[in-house]
Amino acid sequence: MAELVERGKRTPLGVPEHRLFSPRFSPPKVLVAGFAAVILAGAVLLCLPFASASGRAGGFLTALFTATSAVCVTGLVVVDTGTYWSFWGQLIILILIQIGGLGFMTMATLFFLLMGKRIGLKERMLIRESLNQIDVAGVVRLVRAVLIFTFVTEGIFAFILTWRWFSDVGWPRCLWFGLFHSVSAFNNAGFDLFGDFRSLIPYAGDPVVVLSITTLIILGGIGFSVVMNVAGRREKRLSLHSRLALTVTALLIGGGFFFFLLLEWSNVLRPLPLSGKLLAAYFQSVTPRTAGYNTVDIAGLRSATQFLLIILMFIGASPGSTGGGIKTTTFGLLLVAAWSLARGREDPEVMRRRVLPEQVYKALAVTLLAMGLVTTVTLVLSITEKADFLSILFETVSAFGTVGLSMGLTPHLTSLGRILIILTMFSGRLGPLTLVFALAQRRRKTFVRYPEEKILIG
Repeated sequence: MAELVERGKRTPLGVPEHRLFSPRFSPPKVLVAGFAAVILAGAVLLCLPFASASGRAGGFLTALFTATSAVCVTGLVVVDTGTYWSFWGQLIILILIQIGGLGFMTMATLFFLLMGKRIGLKERMLIRESLNQIDVAGVVRLVRAVLIFTFVTEGIFAFILTWRWFSDVGWPRCLWFGLFHSVSAFNNAGFDLFGDFRSLIPYAGDPVVVLSITTLIILGGIGFSVVMNVAGRREKRLSLHSRLALTVTALLIGGGFFFFLLLEWSNVLRPLPLSGKLLAAYFQSVTPRTAGYNTVDIAGLRSATQFLLIILMFIGASPGSTGGGIKTTTFGLLLVAAWSLARGREDPEVMRRRVLPEQVYKALAVTLLAMGLVTTVTLVLSITEKADFLSILFETVSAFGTVGLSMGLTPHLTSLGRILIILTMFSGRLGPLTLVFALAQRRRKTFVRYPEEKILIG
């Protein structure tokens, strides 16, 4: 006979979660609605005449696409950010990037703290979901640390970039450029103001720009819990999550650097000196981790290199960060599970720790959901758009991973194509992770154990 077991998830105060949140307003649904509301408000503001450089009201679909890309910290654009939008439009985009990167609950917490308002248990649980934390305890303290770290980091690199661009764009424009690109890079957004969809190509061999932007990308994409663990740890060892996230990140950056250098040495890197080649290869190994900046022409890369970038974009950044993708730890857990199975181990093991099978199931679910989304959107876009398959796949994965790298297809998308990419960016920022939260936090969990029977695999 089957066994039936029911469990209810409780808060640290012993209160069942379903008593705090009704099924209609569960934490995942609140987060989705909050992000959607911010996107809609941003789109309305970008539609107003003062937001465009021409002084005329823009189309709603263009504004909605830009607002979604900003809030989802993607960077894909259908119009050039530096020339199409006015200063006020660019300021709106910058605010949307900051809200989207940190999460609207983090920004709401900042508002509550400034107003001196008490943050209740419901708000703490929403913050936990927004920052992808396991426990409610300490989330407000974590938010304070995240906000301080974010604003200090953005401020320092805004000063460095302002100093660097003073001779190029003059004063006070260099101040705006430094601030905008510092915030955009830290939040892994990839928006730039240089015009003509050039991104950072003019600075491919500039060590100040390359190292500043990549440092911001890594700090914003490694995960706030990892940063706080590294900066504030008292014990000798980092947590398993931090070690796995750092290890996978280092392997992806190192592997991306090596293969990019190998594949593109005699192609797009040919005109650059040795130092420029190394900087460009390093930059392009970091930026697919959901940042969206580029210092070389993406459309001019070899097909093998473009596919390499697709893989890096699909994996993305670490949990609890400003980036997207399936996340580094998800990818790491799948590798750990496969390696443990190959070694004949009963349980997945990594770094002398045993991983719960439940976490492997979640990692597998996130990956399969992401692959299903990318496959479906790519299939539909192959019908609606006049472009080759690799370009469509590249753009779709870039949207899902909230990356922003483009082979030039996005500005030429049809209206249906734009809507699909909008939905993909939104799903990539919230979809798989939020769906896992929804599955893990239903009102009641029911475990049914049926008799075992084996299935042939492989």
